[in-house]
Amino acid sequence: MKIRRESIPPVALSLTIVAIATAGVAYSPTLYRMFCAATGYGGTVSVNRALKPQETDSIGPEITVRFDANISPGLEWDFKPVQRSVQTHSGVPTTVYYRATNTSDHTIVGRATYNVTPDSAGYYFNKTECFCFTEQKLAPGESADMPIVFFIDPEMATDIDTRSIRTITLSYTFFRQDSSEEAIAAAKPLREESEARARELATAETAEFSNRTPHAR
Repeated sequence: MKIRRESIPPVALSLTIVAIATAGVAYSPTLYRMFCAATGYGGTVSVNRALKPQETDSIGPEITVRFDANISPGLEWDFKPVQRSVQTHSGVPTTVYYRATNTSDHTIVGRATYNVTPDSAGYYFNKTECFCFTEQKLAPGESADMPIVFFIDPEMATDIDTRSIRTITLSYTFFRQDSSEEAIAAAKPLREESEARARELATAETAEFSNRTPHAR
């Protein structure tokens, strides 16, 4: 007797493979990162978390977090972290500040990007919305103290690629943007935005944290 082979529709087969792969790698952060990098799946993940450690929170080993600040050529700002480093424990939300000052005699628009090193630690580094990826302006001589709250996922200590990491660097770079009258009018006021964010965090019990998988930063 001849057995007739039934063909599986390509779309259904693809969806099945993705579903199985997603379920499988969900139990391995290392495999998950590899899966994301290969397929483009993933991106920014958000989680709401208490700003003060709870009894039920998982607290991991002590981690040193260093802070780096850079400006692109042509940007007449002074930009630096208020603290060069802090010691914290994974799982514990920690607040730090960066400070920017416009040292010129005219309003300038800037835009910041960030990265976390080592790259493998970026998957576990979660922070609140900050001053990056949007056009921000400072008036002549104006300064802004910009708050950032972050926590490191304790699961970093269970990943074979990251469990030995005890030092992480968070680095920001500000780039000069178009500072025409139209651009200045459209840009957000960095000092006012930062002060409002600091007031919000001072009274909030929880905050939304996000992280970007290494391929998406």
